[in-house]
Amino acid sequence: MFYYLIMEYAVKTLQQAIQHFTDPENCRKFMVFVRWPDGMVKCPYCGATKLTWLAKANVYRCYGDHKKQKFSLKVGTIFEDSPIGLDKWLPALWLLCNAKNGISSYELHRALGVTQKTAWFMLHRIRLAMQTRSFLKLGYQGGPVEMDETFIGGKLKNMHKSKKPKGPGFSGIAVAGTAKTIVVGMLERKGRVRAEVVAERTHATLHALVNKHIQYGATLMTDEWGGYKGTNLTHEIVNHAAEYVRGQVHTQGIENFWSLLKRSLNGTYVAVEPFHLDRYVTEQVFRYNNRATKDNPLTDGDRFMLAASQISGKRLTYAELTGKVGETAF
Repeated sequence: MFYYLIMEYAVKTLQQAIQHFTDPENCRKFMVFVRWPDGMVKCPYCGATKLTWLAKANVYRCYGDHKKQKFSLKVGTIFEDSPIGLDKWLPALWLLCNAKNGISSYELHRALGVTQKTAWFMLHRIRLAMQTRSFLKLGYQGGPVEMDETFIGGKLKNMHKSKKPKGPGFSGIAVAGTAKTIVVGMLERKGRVRAEVVAERTHATLHALVNKHIQYGATLMTDEWGGYKGTNLTHEIVNHAAEYVRGQVHTQGIENFWSLLKRSLNGTYVAVEPFHLDRYVTEQVFRYNNRATKDNPLTDGDRFMLAASQISGKRLTYAELTGKVGETAF
């Protein structure tokens, strides 16, 4: 708890974070805190607490009866098997959590002094840590929940005929004359947002998302798309052909989220493959759900600590990231 207070009050800016994590001992104490808040370091292989810190090698030694008796604090986290030091990993985590429009792999590689390929891999691993699972459904207090879908992809008019995609991302089936990837989002007023990449915006797909993410008793607010009709919720519809707002009935909140998402995709990341899009959506959802508001004035340090607390138990290999799991390396 004492170390948490140090982090909370001493490290509030990126500059302070870089200076703080330059010291390997500060990195060690921080990793111990976020992984074992009680201060009792445990072996990731056998759970033993009888350990010795080998400062020169920057690893712990376990005296249990197993092959890997030495382990670093990266084992069991998104940093596992990475040759990059925590003095670069932790500032990278800070940057992605707090850059409103994201940070490109080219920008990160120049800032940290790593290759662009390494920076790209680092960012995807950090996005995995930003995934937050909540058991509370949207609108659990009975308030309105806005729901809408958007299409992500390049402008068809700018594509050569031979390179124009024939379907909306994953499904390969043209929807409403488009050939882009579909993202569906749900937003509770003055609250959280959830978004998922889907193959199609059919009645079955949209209703499954409603049942998965929205609490029974909430009021669903959508546009006139027919796929939303027939849910077991009170349903208010705004017809965008005639109006955008009718009293408290509108979808302006989720439209604002789409604006933020597309600003990062079009302005920072420029070209995102449909295979990776879900992680970029996760990144924007994390920042939106942990934005500073009057009721919840979160700081950059708060977002950083939240993401850091979620690094354990998650692993993303380069083969998984590139879709080459099971392929033979030559």
